[in-house]
Amino acid sequence: MNRIDRISAILIQLQSRRTVRANDIAIRFNISLRTVYRDVKTLEEAGIPIIGEAGIGYSLVEGYRLPPVMFTRDEAAAFLTAEKLVAQLTDDSNGASYSSAMYKIKAVLKSVDKDYLEVIDNHIEVLKSRNHRQLKEDVNPLQTILQAIAEKKYYLLPILLLISKHLQPARLNRLVFFISITIGTSLPIAA
Repeated sequence: MNRIDRISAILIQLQSRRTVRANDIAIRFNISLRTVYRDVKTLEEAGIPIIGEAGIGYSLVEGYRLPPVMFTRDEAAAFLTAEKLVAQLTDDSNGASYSSAMYKIKAVLKSVDKDYLEVIDNHIEVLKSRNHRQLKEDVNPLQTILQAIAEKKYYLLPILLLISKHLQPARLNRLVFFISITIGTSLPIAA
């Protein structure tokens, strides 16, 4: 990766998190801490408002946003595939949120990439198994679980733990999906 691409990728990384440690940047790009400092200095000299706090990391000034990033054709196709999975294997609310995000992603694509997605869109299909249970309209368990994780609360689910042979509530602090290709079901498991 050349320096310009790396500096752009560092900026995207800064936009994607509240704070980013210099060590995390160094590991991601396989560069020294000194190179991280130089790259961050280059971004600052270009007018990017970066706040650096010793022992905490780097962040962008609150409210600073760049225009949307450009996605590659492969990234856009991966998003489209994920949209199909989310629509079929999660609840309606989550599917609608992802679909809304896809419109935003498609809005920043080059015309040739939009055309590419249109062509492949009808050729990607996720099939539900016969055993797939439809959720009630008013139930949105995935968003409830994600909110509990973000707020560092426990969400108790009556699921069968793989380690134990007894049915018991599982405390989730991470959400892991097990997707079986043969039957096409999704099951949250304790991690």
